[in-house]
Amino acid sequence: MDKASWGGVVLGVSGIVGGLLLEGGRLSQVLQPTAALIVFGGTAGAVLIQFPLPIVLSALRQLVYVFFLRPHDPAGLVQQLVRYANRARREGIVSLDSELEQIKEPFLKKSLMLAVDGTEPQELRALMEMEMENQAEYEDKIPQVFESAGGFSPTIGIIGAVLGLIQVMQHLDKIDEVGRGIAVAFVATIYGVGAANLLLLPAAGKLRFRIREEQILREMMLEGVVSILEGMNPRMLQEMLLGFLRETQPEPKPKARAAVAK
Repeated sequence: MDKASWGGVVLGVSGIVGGLLLEGGRLSQVLQPTAALIVFGGTAGAVLIQFPLPIVLSALRQLVYVFFLRPHDPAGLVQQLVRYANRARREGIVSLDSELEQIKEPFLKKSLMLAVDGTEPQELRALMEMEMENQAEYEDKIPQVFESAGGFSPTIGIIGAVLGLIQVMQHLDKIDEVGRGIAVAFVATIYGVGAANLLLLPAAGKLRFRIREEQILREMMLEGVVSILEGMNPRMLQEMLLGFLRETQPEPKPKARAAVAK
Protein backbone atom coordinates (compact mmCIF):
# COMPACT_ATOMS: atom_id res chain seq x y z
CA MET A 1 0.00 0.00 0.00
CA ASP A 2 1.26 3.47 -0.89
CA LYS A 3 0.64 5.43 2.30
CA ALA A 4 1.41 8.75 0.61
CA SER A 5 -1.34 8.29 -2.00
CA TRP A 6 -3.96 7.15 0.49
CA GLY A 7 -2.98 9.88 2.92
CA GLY A 8 -3.09 12.51 0.18
CA VAL A 9 -6.61 11.53 -0.90
CA VAL A 10 -7.89 11.46 2.67
CA LEU A 11 -6.24 14.78 3.53
CA GLY A 12 -7.42 16.50 0.34
CA VAL A 13 -11.03 15.32 0.56
CA SER A 14 -11.18 15.94 4.31
CA GLY A 15 -9.90 19.48 3.87
CA ILE A 16 -12.50 20.32 1.23
CA VAL A 17 -15.41 18.66 3.02
CA GLY A 18 -14.31 20.12 6.35
CA GLY A 19 -14.19 23.60 4.86
CA LEU A 20 -17.67 23.13 3.43
CA LEU A 21 -19.08 22.05 6.79
CA LEU A 22 -17.34 24.87 8.66
CA GLU A 23 -19.02 27.37 6.34
CA GLY A 24 -22.39 25.92 7.26
CA GLY A 25 -22.81 23.87 4.11
CA ARG A 26 -24.14 20.34 3.81
CA LEU A 27 -22.63 17.37 2.03
CA SER A 28 -25.89 16.80 0.17
CA GLN A 29 -25.35 20.14 -1.60
CA VAL A 30 -22.42 18.78 -3.59
CA LEU A 31 -23.77 15.26 -4.18
CA GLN A 32 -25.42 15.79 -7.55
CA PRO A 33 -25.67 12.67 -9.79
CA THR A 34 -26.50 14.78 -12.86
CA ALA A 35 -23.36 16.89 -12.48
CA ALA A 36 -21.26 13.76 -11.94
CA LEU A 37 -22.73 12.18 -15.08
CA ILE A 38 -21.95 15.24 -17.18
CA VAL A 39 -18.37 15.65 -15.92
CA PHE A 40 -17.21 12.05 -15.77
CA GLY A 41 -19.15 10.93 -18.84
CA GLY A 42 -17.95 13.88 -20.89
CA THR A 43 -14.34 13.47 -19.73
CA ALA A 44 -14.36 9.74 -20.51
CA GLY A 45 -15.74 10.45 -23.97
CA ALA A 46 -13.06 13.06 -24.71
CA VAL A 47 -10.30 10.71 -23.57
CA LEU A 48 -11.64 7.90 -25.77
CA ILE A 49 -11.62 10.23 -28.75
CA GLN A 50 -7.98 11.14 -28.13
CA PHE A 51 -6.54 7.71 -27.26
CA PRO A 52 -7.05 4.18 -28.66
CA LEU A 53 -9.17 1.92 -26.46
CA PRO A 54 -6.29 -0.48 -25.54
CA ILE A 55 -4.26 2.46 -24.19
CA VAL A 56 -7.20 3.69 -22.09
CA LEU A 57 -7.88 0.22 -20.69
CA SER A 58 -4.20 -0.24 -19.88
CA ALA A 59 -4.18 3.13 -18.08
CA LEU A 60 -7.19 2.09 -16.00
CA ARG A 61 -5.45 -1.14 -15.03
CA GLN A 62 -2.35 0.80 -14.03
CA LEU A 63 -4.42 3.09 -11.78
CA VAL A 64 -4.16 0.52 -8.99
CA TYR A 65 -0.42 1.22 -8.74
CA VAL A 66 -1.15 4.79 -7.68
CA PHE A 67 -2.40 3.37 -4.37
CA PHE A 68 -0.48 0.10 -4.13
CA LEU A 69 3.23 -0.63 -4.62
CA ARG A 70 4.40 -3.01 -7.30
CA PRO A 71 5.63 -6.37 -5.93
CA HIS A 72 9.31 -5.78 -6.70
CA ASP A 73 12.37 -6.82 -4.72
CA PRO A 74 15.30 -4.82 -6.13
CA ALA A 75 17.76 -6.14 -3.54
CA GLY A 76 16.68 -9.70 -4.30
CA LEU A 77 17.15 -9.03 -8.03
CA VAL A 78 20.72 -7.85 -7.39
CA GLN A 79 21.36 -10.97 -5.34
CA GLN A 80 19.95 -13.10 -8.17
CA LEU A 81 22.21 -11.49 -10.79
CA VAL A 82 25.28 -11.86 -8.58
CA ARG A 83 24.44 -15.53 -8.14
CA TYR A 84 24.23 -15.91 -11.91
CA ALA A 85 27.61 -14.19 -12.25
CA ASN A 86 29.22 -16.59 -9.78
CA ARG A 87 27.81 -19.61 -11.55
CA ALA A 88 28.77 -18.31 -15.01
CA ARG A 89 32.30 -17.70 -13.80
CA ARG A 90 32.63 -21.25 -12.46
CA GLU A 91 30.69 -23.23 -15.08
CA GLY A 92 30.37 -20.92 -18.08
CA ILE A 93 27.50 -18.80 -19.37
CA VAL A 94 25.77 -21.84 -20.93
CA SER A 95 25.22 -23.25 -17.43
CA LEU A 96 22.61 -20.54 -16.85
CA ASP A 97 20.30 -22.20 -19.36
CA SER A 98 18.83 -24.26 -16.50
CA GLU A 99 17.90 -21.05 -14.68
CA LEU A 100 15.69 -19.69 -17.47
CA GLU A 101 12.55 -21.62 -16.57
CA GLN A 102 12.58 -20.19 -13.04
CA ILE A 103 12.81 -16.52 -14.13
CA LYS A 104 9.45 -14.75 -13.98
CA GLU A 105 10.59 -11.32 -15.20
CA PRO A 106 10.18 -11.39 -19.03
CA PHE A 107 12.87 -8.79 -19.72
CA LEU A 108 15.49 -10.57 -17.62
CA LYS A 109 14.52 -13.94 -19.10
CA LYS A 110 14.87 -12.70 -22.67
CA SER A 111 18.20 -10.97 -21.96
CA LEU A 112 19.68 -14.03 -20.29
CA MET A 113 18.35 -16.29 -23.05
CA LEU A 114 20.16 -14.22 -25.66
CA ALA A 115 23.32 -14.35 -23.58
CA VAL A 116 23.13 -18.14 -23.21
CA ASP A 117 22.53 -18.48 -26.97
CA GLY A 118 25.90 -16.86 -27.63
CA THR A 119 24.86 -13.31 -28.56
CA GLU A 120 27.72 -10.85 -28.48
CA PRO A 121 27.53 -8.25 -25.66
CA GLN A 122 27.23 -5.32 -28.09
CA GLU A 123 24.46 -7.02 -30.06
CA LEU A 124 22.61 -8.03 -26.91
CA ARG A 125 22.77 -4.49 -25.58
CA ALA A 126 21.53 -3.02 -28.87
CA LEU A 127 18.61 -5.45 -29.10
CA MET A 128 17.46 -4.98 -25.53
CA GLU A 129 17.92 -1.20 -25.58
CA MET A 130 15.67 -1.09 -28.64
CA GLU A 131 13.07 -3.10 -26.72
CA MET A 132 13.40 -0.77 -23.74
CA GLU A 133 12.89 2.28 -25.95
CA ASN A 134 9.78 0.78 -27.55
CA GLN A 135 8.38 -0.19 -24.18
CA ALA A 136 9.18 3.24 -22.70
CA GLU A 137 7.37 4.92 -25.62
CA TYR A 138 4.29 2.81 -24.93
CA GLU A 139 4.45 3.32 -21.16
CA ASP A 140 4.70 7.08 -21.59
CA LYS A 141 1.17 7.09 -23.02
CA ILE A 142 -0.25 5.74 -19.74
CA PRO A 143 0.19 8.92 -17.66
CA GLN A 144 -0.74 10.98 -20.73
CA VAL A 145 -4.26 9.51 -20.48
CA PHE A 146 -4.70 10.92 -16.98
CA GLU A 147 -3.03 14.20 -17.89
CA SER A 148 -5.47 14.65 -20.76
CA ALA A 149 -8.41 13.70 -18.55
CA GLY A 150 -7.19 16.26 -16.01
CA GLY A 151 -7.19 18.87 -18.74
CA PHE A 152 -10.64 17.98 -20.03
CA SER A 153 -12.57 17.61 -16.77
CA PRO A 154 -12.52 21.30 -15.64
CA THR A 155 -13.77 22.38 -19.08
CA ILE A 156 -16.49 19.71 -19.05
CA GLY A 157 -17.39 20.98 -15.57
CA ILE A 158 -17.89 24.47 -16.99
CA ILE A 159 -20.13 22.98 -19.70
CA GLY A 160 -22.15 21.30 -16.96
CA ALA A 161 -22.45 24.59 -15.07
CA VAL A 162 -23.62 26.41 -18.20
CA LEU A 163 -26.21 23.70 -18.89
CA GLY A 164 -27.45 24.10 -15.35
CA LEU A 165 -27.69 27.86 -15.72
CA ILE A 166 -29.68 27.44 -18.94
CA GLN A 167 -32.22 25.40 -17.00
CA VAL A 168 -32.32 28.05 -14.27
CA MET A 169 -32.91 30.83 -16.79
CA GLN A 170 -35.95 29.00 -18.14
CA HIS A 171 -37.61 29.21 -14.73
CA LEU A 172 -36.98 32.81 -13.74
CA ASP A 173 -40.67 33.09 -12.92
CA LYS A 174 -39.93 31.07 -9.78
CA ILE A 175 -37.49 33.53 -8.29
CA ASP A 176 -37.28 31.69 -4.95
CA GLU A 177 -35.70 28.73 -6.72
CA VAL A 178 -33.19 30.67 -8.84
CA GLY A 179 -30.54 30.89 -6.13
CA ARG A 180 -30.76 27.19 -5.38
CA GLY A 181 -30.62 26.34 -9.06
CA ILE A 182 -27.48 28.42 -9.61
CA ALA A 183 -25.78 26.72 -6.65
CA VAL A 184 -26.61 23.29 -8.04
CA ALA A 185 -25.35 24.31 -11.50
CA PHE A 186 -21.89 25.15 -10.18
CA VAL A 187 -21.50 21.70 -8.60
CA ALA A 188 -20.39 20.41 -12.01
CA THR A 189 -17.47 22.86 -11.94
CA ILE A 190 -16.51 21.57 -8.50
CA TYR A 191 -16.52 18.00 -9.81
CA GLY A 192 -14.44 18.90 -12.84
CA VAL A 193 -11.79 20.91 -11.00
CA GLY A 194 -11.75 18.53 -8.03
CA ALA A 195 -11.33 15.41 -10.17
CA ALA A 196 -8.49 17.02 -12.12
CA ASN A 197 -6.53 18.28 -9.13
CA LEU A 198 -7.24 15.58 -6.55
CA LEU A 199 -7.10 12.46 -8.71
CA LEU A 200 -6.28 12.69 -12.40
CA LEU A 201 -3.19 14.93 -12.49
CA PRO A 202 -1.68 13.51 -9.25
CA ALA A 203 -2.28 9.98 -10.58
CA ALA A 204 -0.39 10.86 -13.77
CA GLY A 205 2.56 12.11 -11.73
CA LYS A 206 2.65 9.03 -9.51
CA LEU A 207 2.46 6.69 -12.50
CA ARG A 208 5.40 8.49 -14.14
CA PHE A 209 7.35 7.81 -10.96
CA ARG A 210 6.33 4.13 -10.99
CA ILE A 211 7.20 3.78 -14.68
CA ARG A 212 10.64 5.29 -14.11
CA GLU A 213 11.26 2.75 -11.35
CA GLU A 214 10.39 -0.03 -13.80
CA GLN A 215 12.74 1.41 -16.41
CA ILE A 216 15.61 1.63 -13.93
CA LEU A 217 15.13 -2.02 -12.98
CA ARG A 218 15.21 -3.03 -16.64
CA GLU A 219 18.38 -1.01 -17.15
CA MET A 220 19.87 -2.79 -14.14
CA MET A 221 18.92 -6.21 -15.55
CA LEU A 222 20.47 -5.41 -18.91
CA GLU A 223 23.71 -4.12 -17.41
CA GLY A 224 23.85 -7.16 -15.14
CA VAL A 225 23.41 -9.67 -17.96
CA VAL A 226 25.87 -7.87 -20.28
CA SER A 227 28.43 -7.68 -17.46
CA ILE A 228 28.01 -11.39 -16.76
CA LEU A 229 28.53 -12.10 -20.44
CA GLU A 230 31.67 -9.98 -20.43
CA GLY A 231 33.00 -11.86 -17.39
CA MET A 232 32.91 -9.04 -14.84
CA ASN A 233 34.01 -9.93 -11.32
CA PRO A 234 30.88 -10.72 -9.23
CA ARG A 235 31.91 -8.33 -6.47
CA MET A 236 32.36 -5.48 -8.94
CA LEU A 237 29.04 -6.43 -10.52
CA GLN A 238 27.38 -6.22 -7.12
CA GLU A 239 28.70 -2.70 -6.50
CA MET A 240 27.60 -1.56 -9.97
CA LEU A 241 24.09 -2.95 -9.54
CA LEU A 242 23.76 -1.40 -6.10
CA GLY A 243 24.25 1.94 -7.83
CA PHE A 244 20.97 1.35 -9.69
CA LEU A 245 19.37 0.35 -6.40
CA ARG A 246 20.40 3.65 -4.85
CA GLU A 247 18.68 5.48 -7.71
CA THR A 248 15.36 3.82 -6.98
CA GLN A 249 15.90 3.93 -3.20
CA PRO A 250 18.02 6.98 -2.27
CA GLU A 251 18.92 5.54 1.15
CA PRO A 252 18.95 1.74 0.85
CA LYS A 253 18.71 -0.11 4.12
CA PRO A 254 21.93 -1.71 5.39
CA LYS A 255 20.23 -5.10 5.69
CA ALA A 256 19.50 -5.06 1.96
CA ARG A 257 23.19 -4.66 1.21
CA ALA A 258 24.02 -7.43 3.66
CA ALA A 259 21.55 -9.74 1.97
CA VAL A 260 23.13 -9.07 -1.41
CA ALA A 261 26.60 -9.71 -0.09
CA LYS A 262 25.76 -13.22 1.09
